Amino acid sequence: MATLRLGDPAPGFTADTTDGPIDFLAWKRGAWAVFFSHPADYTPVCTTELGASARLADEFERRNTKMIALSVDSIEDHRGWAPDIGDVGGTDLNFPIVADPDREIAVAYDMIHPGEGDTSTVRSVFVIDPADTIRLILVYPKSVGRNFAEILRVVDALQMTDRAPVATPADWVPGQRLIASAGLSIDEVNAQFVNVEEVKPYLRFVDAPSEKG
Repeated sequence: MATLRLGDPAPGFTADTTDGPIDFLAWKRGAWAVFFSHPADYTPVCTTELGASARLADEFERRNTKMIALSVDSIEDHRGWAPDIGDVGGTDLNFPIVADPDREIAVAYDMIHPGEGDTSTVRSVFVIDPADTIRLILVYPKSVGRNFAEILRVVDALQMTDRAPVATPADWVPGQRLIASAGLSIDEVNAQFVNVEEVKPYLRFVDAPSEKG
């Protein structure tokens, strides 16, 4: 199958999860989603990752963003593993884990990379917007745990750039200055933003739109 790319529609699916059966696109309707795969249950890196993401669940919820994980393990394994996630991470599992023993969803999302040595999933991350469009794809090797604070930051950046004709500079976090769209003239930038700093004709720093008095 073709590899998914940014801007593609997110494939829909129905599956059993630790929260019961779901229709993915209906479950996330009107919300953003962070859909991420982990190689296997009862493994050390995955346990720390799901613990870290569970600790951030309230932050994602404040951004109208739902989290959902997947591996090719069974629903019984997922449910048996969930207490370990709470013990290690300090927060009970608070989002669904999809069971994909037939690997149909993993294949649809290109989460299985044979070069990694088996048929389990790699550490893929998809950020999907309320229109069910894929807005971010990250793929980590199995040996490297993800930074979920960075994934939260990317959601903030995507939501900010959807609200206004801006981009985010390197290392941006909410509250810092933005870059006005290069497609705007300097007159348009001055009309739409405050505290404009033209560093180069193509690089204009501005305050976030909500900060305009």
